[in-house]
Amino acid sequence: MTKYKKGKIVKGNITGIENYGIFVSLDDYYSGLIHISEISNKFVKDINDFGLIGETIYAKVIDVDESENHVKLSIKDIDYRIKKTAKNKKGIKEVGTGFTALSQKREDWIAQKMRELM
Repeated sequence: MTKYKKGKIVKGNITGIENYGIFVSLDDYYSGLIHISEISNKFVKDINDFGLIGETIYAKVIDVDESENHVKLSIKDIDYRIKKTAKNKKGIKEVGTGFTALSQKREDWIAQKMRELM
């Protein structure tokens, strides 16, 4: 009995993108395909707009082939992109004092150079 059931939302990693669909690895044993017809209710002009290789996404299980360990997936009508929260965003903290010391010394440096040039 598989842990993947029809209608269940699962998390997976995009492993490949072709003009007919997106390949997703669900775990060490199961992989899936999001056929282009299961990507959007609208016309899909460029399938690459819907994912990047290595991106982790959510998808809905629409069918399971246990003999092949293959799952048919859909991202229609679900929020499939993993949202970055403040907890997992990494960035540079701004402190707002970066150039204060330089601007305070600037006039002195200009005056000193002017004296050296004369």
